Amino acid sequence: MAFKLRDVFKAVGPGFIIAAVVLGPGSITVASKIGSVYGYQLLWVIVIAGIGMAMFTTMSARFGVSHDESILQSIAETYGRWFAVLIGIAAFLSATSFQFGNNLGVATAMKALTGVDEWVWPLIFTPLGIILVFWAKNLYKLLEKLIMVLVVVMILAFLINLFFARPNLIALLKGFLPLSTPKGSFNKVAALVGTTFVLHGCLYQSYLVQDKGWTLPNMKRGMRDTIMGIVILGSVTTLVIMTSAAALHPRNIVVNSAADMALQLEALFGQSAKFIFSAGLWAAAFSSLVVNSIMAGGLLSDGLGLGRTMQEKAPKLFTALTMLIGMVIAVFFRGDVVYALVMAQASSLFAVPAIGIGLFLLLNNKKVMGKFKNSLLQNIIAILGLILILIMVYHMYSRLIGFLAKL
Repeated sequence: MAFKLRDVFKAVGPGFIIAAVVLGPGSITVASKIGSVYGYQLLWVIVIAGIGMAMFTTMSARFGVSHDESILQSIAETYGRWFAVLIGIAAFLSATSFQFGNNLGVATAMKALTGVDEWVWPLIFTPLGIILVFWAKNLYKLLEKLIMVLVVVMILAFLINLFFARPNLIALLKGFLPLSTPKGSFNKVAALVGTTFVLHGCLYQSYLVQDKGWTLPNMKRGMRDTIMGIVILGSVTTLVIMTSAAALHPRNIVVNSAADMALQLEALFGQSAKFIFSAGLWAAAFSSLVVNSIMAGGLLSDGLGLGRTMQEKAPKLFTALTMLIGMVIAVFFRGDVVYALVMAQASSLFAVPAIGIGLFLLLNNKKVMGKFKNSLLQNIIAILGLILILIMVYHMYSRLIGFLAKL
């Protein structure tokens, strides 16, 4: 058993890093709320969004193991630098819009664990993240070790909470069947898709497999690692929904934030449950805070043609900028949080579909991909995934218009 567990830890790679960055406090908050309001009924959404995420992430990984140059450099050479710049800006805005939530998650978890006020923690963990990026000798290996620990903490924390909650297994299994969508749940469905199917994360997978040093002989291993990472992503989100559905939904307790989830579990299962949940929330938030910023900085820099690795100056500076933006919003602009988040997410949506379209075009370009270009089945799944993203974009713009109309 010990040998097998050691093998699992050794298998931690790019796919697990992507899972850790997507599994931020936003995902946990959305999952908690959905479970408390709708019980198990929307578990099927995770499956659909996870399939889309897996398809675009494996497409990106396939490019990474089969090429030496980066994916945005290839897009610049094939379709023009303007397209690479557009995708780089889209990825930067999308990732940056998540940073406030990552800081809030760290702060909420640390306050629950220590009792120290929330505003203190972004001022501690953001500089710590910047130090990791600027002074780590081998950032990729450091991230692998850090993510391995944090993913294990997340899984154990949420599994223990689920054990306390004791879910209804029959209702749980029915939740994976798209039998019906509860009335008024479209907002929640869109939110769950948006926190599971993250296109800048898909795109960055190609960079991670290249940093790992994987090439064509590692193709199968790369695909397994990528799919396993998405399975971890879907599994943890499912655990949170199941816990909330079992513990809170029968009592008509509605969760509006991850902090609410921790407090409600404490009320039901005792103070230890709050600490266990908060440990999982901290692991999710800090891993996302660091890696999400690295993605933002690296993709923007590479899109602009200024370098792609964290050994170069521009990616490091853009990464630090992303972290600082998230910290400043979390500490100094709490009164305008809703407005800031809506505007940040809305601005990113102008170009987010470009990430999916760019990946799709490149992976179907025979001159670039040769025999590794998409198959018919892969294209069908990818197109359905793009449609899903476009529906989400349309929905978010509708919400933005409604929000601005009330100002």
